[in-house]
Amino acid sequence: MALPVETRRYTIAEYLELEAKSQTKNEFHNGEILAMAGGTFEQSIIKSNLMRVLGNRLEGKGCRALDSDMRVRIAGRSTYVYPDATVLCGPPQFDADDHNRTTILNPKVVIEVLSDSTEAYDRGEKFSLYREIESLQEYVLVAQRSPRIEVFHRHPDGSWLFTHFSGIEAIAKIRCVGIELPLREVYAGLDFAGEQAG
Repeated sequence: MALPVETRRYTIAEYLELEAKSQTKNEFHNGEILAMAGGTFEQSIIKSNLMRVLGNRLEGKGCRALDSDMRVRIAGRSTYVYPDATVLCGPPQFDADDHNRTTILNPKVVIEVLSDSTEAYDRGEKFSLYREIESLQEYVLVAQRSPRIEVFHRHPDGSWLFTHFSGIEAIAKIRCVGIELPLREVYAGLDFAGEQAG
């Protein structure tokens, strides 16, 4: 989880103004500005691969992949987060408080690449926040220590189905946008020889 930058509480307007000038990314949770930790080499490779694979697979589907520069606001809350990747289908709904158009409200898919420092947050509190987004249909967690992707798919009744894809030959399915993510492509450039997928 990110750490508070300061103990002072900020308004949304103050946060957005500071963030527009910031050299680093900071999340915002109910008045607290939280600095985002840097990533590992593996995480960077995976994120780059994901953007390429998503972009290629989404072509012609009316959806687009957005990288970690696009912020997401949890509707009805004073909470702004930076997913590692999002999939947006149709026109973006921008946060009315953010005049720079750097925050969307309506991702269809959110993807987080897990790290030792953020895994508990991504699985727990952050997933709980993402579930409040009405447009969100799938939440995808990508491991970086072994080839493993976990997909949480929202059913019409609001329940979530968990599917696990493990091993370099596996192919993860993102059902709501009708695409497949071959783990061999997501993890291209990384060597897991000698490691067993979990």
